Amino acid sequence: MMSGNQFSEAYIIIKSVRGLYTVASPDGVLKECPARGILRKKEQEPYVGDWVRLEQDVIAEVLPRKNEIIRPPLANLDQLCFVVSMCEPQPNLRLLDKFIAVSAYKNIQPLLLLTKIDLASYETIYQLYSSIQIPILPVDYQKPETLEAVRKAFQNKVSALTGNSGAGKSTLLNALDSSLAIPTGKISQKLGRGRHTTRHAQLYQLSSGGYIADTPGFSTFDTMRYAVIRKEELADCFVEFAEYQNQCRFHDCSHTCEKGCAVLEAVKAGKIPESRHQSYCEMYEEAKQIKEWEL
Repeated sequence: MMSGNQFSEAYIIIKSVRGLYTVASPDGVLKECPARGILRKKEQEPYVGDWVRLEQDVIAEVLPRKNEIIRPPLANLDQLCFVVSMCEPQPNLRLLDKFIAVSAYKNIQPLLLLTKIDLASYETIYQLYSSIQIPILPVDYQKPETLEAVRKAFQNKVSALTGNSGAGKSTLLNALDSSLAIPTGKISQKLGRGRHTTRHAQLYQLSSGGYIADTPGFSTFDTMRYAVIRKEELADCFVEFAEYQNQCRFHDCSHTCEKGCAVLEAVKAGKIPESRHQSYCEMYEEAKQIKEWEL
């Protein structure tokens, strides 16, 4: 059973293009339909991944969401899968940590998919993120069992792939299910990143079960594309801080520079990875710049 299809009379939105939505019933019947204008006035604009009810082939109701991300607009995700290339482009730990923080903030299960592992070692990244209990699946196209592990991770879930342009998101999807035939792009030698081959969010139904979205790639990760996280909420998005942040001398400790900060002491003692704390500090500075209207 798919996540959310307890609504037997409901449809899931699998594609949205210029105000026209493609919806699928739980038994796979597809329809194209518009949405009632009143939904936008009620700030209930339908997203890909929403479960909706129709009246005369028009979306009349958007059922309650368990989560959403802003751009691209996606709803009801079970997991957010970050495709990390081991080279061309090189792994970006800051980007990766921002992704993991957004997943925690939105209560979406993160999953790391490591590509191009035949071209460079992945042991450092594997050890770093497995130490904070992040699921990791290396992908080797010469080893079918690695693709099968990814298929199993996607079964009966609504997932989204994201990551740097050129990391191999569309290539991975095509390898998982050749019937998808998603366009792929070449790496720009000048820029060291791929061309953006995905133009809109769309859910693809995998033959092995589950829905997955291939989202537009990007060369630098803007957290606000996915969520606006206040500086006061950020520490809770770094799971390894949980054991220490209530032990700080000051109750409003930012965990960036204060004396008596238990998080900083844990970093010095090697209990919290230094690179993760550096990412936190960078995100904290960015969060300080957020204007009230952006919230």
